[in-house]
Amino acid sequence: MTKQHRTQILVVLAVVGLALNLRPALAAIGPLLDLIEGATGMSSTQTSLLTTLPVLVMGVCALAGGRIRQWLGEQHGIGAGIALIAIACGVRYTATGSSGLLATAIVAGMGIALVQTLLPAFIKRCFGTQAGRILALYTTGIMGGAAVAAASAAGLAQAWDWPLALAIWAVPAALAVPLWYLAVALDRKAAPLPTSVQLHAAAFWRNGRAWQLMLFFGIGTGAYTLVLAWLPPFYISLGWQPAAAGFLLGGLTVTEVIAGLAVSALIGRFPDRRKPLLTVLAMLLAGLVCLIVAPLPLALVASLLLGLGIGALFPLSLIVTLDHVDNPARAGELASFVQGGGYIIASVMPLLAGILRDQFADLSQAWLVMAVGVVGLIALSWRFSPASYGRINADQR
Repeated sequence: MTKQHRTQILVVLAVVGLALNLRPALAAIGPLLDLIEGATGMSSTQTSLLTTLPVLVMGVCALAGGRIRQWLGEQHGIGAGIALIAIACGVRYTATGSSGLLATAIVAGMGIALVQTLLPAFIKRCFGTQAGRILALYTTGIMGGAAVAAASAAGLAQAWDWPLALAIWAVPAALAVPLWYLAVALDRKAAPLPTSVQLHAAAFWRNGRAWQLMLFFGIGTGAYTLVLAWLPPFYISLGWQPAAAGFLLGGLTVTEVIAGLAVSALIGRFPDRRKPLLTVLAMLLAGLVCLIVAPLPLALVASLLLGLGIGALFPLSLIVTLDHVDNPARAGELASFVQGGGYIIASVMPLLAGILRDQFADLSQAWLVMAVGVVGLIALSWRFSPASYGRINADQR
C-alpha cells in the first residue's frame, strides 16, 4: 500500500469520524424525553425544541455557507464545528435545566451546521468521481452515530442518570478533532480553497430547480427528524419500556446504516436516480402507514421500512443535489442552499409533533402529516431526470 493510499484511507476515516458525531446530540434525546420532561417540567412542545432548534440552526448556518467558508476557511470551519459539538455535549452534564438544555441544543446545532455545510465540497474536491460513494459513507456514518446514541441512551441513563447519558458524547467528538487535522495536514488535495477569491456562482435562490431540490431534501429530512425525536416517546406512550423504545430506534438507525451502505455500493449502477428514489420513498410511506394503522403488531415491520426508506433517502438527496453541478465550489454552494432551506423545513416536523402531542396526547396525526409529505416527494422525484440537470444553470423561474 502506497503512502498516498494510506493518506486517502486516513481522510476517509476522518470524514466518517466527523459523521459519527453529527447526530448523538439529537438522537440521545428521544429515548430520554419523558425523563427530561419529568426532571425539568418541560411540556412536549418545549422538549421538541431540543430537536427543532439544532435542526433550525443547521439550516440557517448552511444558508450562510459561502460566507462561513470565506470567514473561517474549510479546514478550520470543520474543526471548529466538531469542537462546538464536543463542548455542547460536555456542558449538558451540569446544564440540566430547561434553559441550559436549550442553549446547548443551539450550540450543538451550530457545530453540526459548520461540519455539514463545509464537508460536502471538501469531499467533492478530494475524491472527484468517487465523491458519490464517499458521500454515501459520510451519510451512513451520520446514521451510525445516531444508532449508537439512540440504542444506548436509556441504558446509560439507568446506570448513570440522564445528564451523563447526554454528556458522554463529548468524548468521541473531542477525539475527532485531532483526527481531522491530522488527515488534512497529510493530504495535498485537502489544501483549502483561497478565501480571497469571490466565487461568482449563480444566485440559487432565483433558481426553480434549486428550490425543488431544497423542498425534496427538507421534507425527506423532516421524516428523519420526526422519527428521531418522537418514535421512542410514541411507543413508550403505548406501554413500552424506555429501553425497548430506545432499542427500536437504535435498530431503525442500524437499518438506515445498512441502507446507506447499499446506496454507496450500488448508486453507480443508476445514473438516473429516479428509480432508487421511488423505491425508497415507497418503503418510507409504507412504514408510516404501519405506524398509523397498527403500530403495536407492526412495530418491527414499521422500523424496518422506515429505516430502509430514510437511510437511503438521505444520501440519495445529497447525491442528486451534487449531480446537478460539476464544479466543487459551486457544488458546495448548492449543497449549502439545499441543506440550509431543507433543514429549516425539517425543523418544523418535531415541533409540530410536540404541539400535536400536547393537544391530543397522541402522535398518529404527525405520522399522517408526514405520509402526505412523502406522497408529495414521490410526485416531485419524477422531475429529477439527468436530462433536467441543466436547469440548475438555465432555470431562473
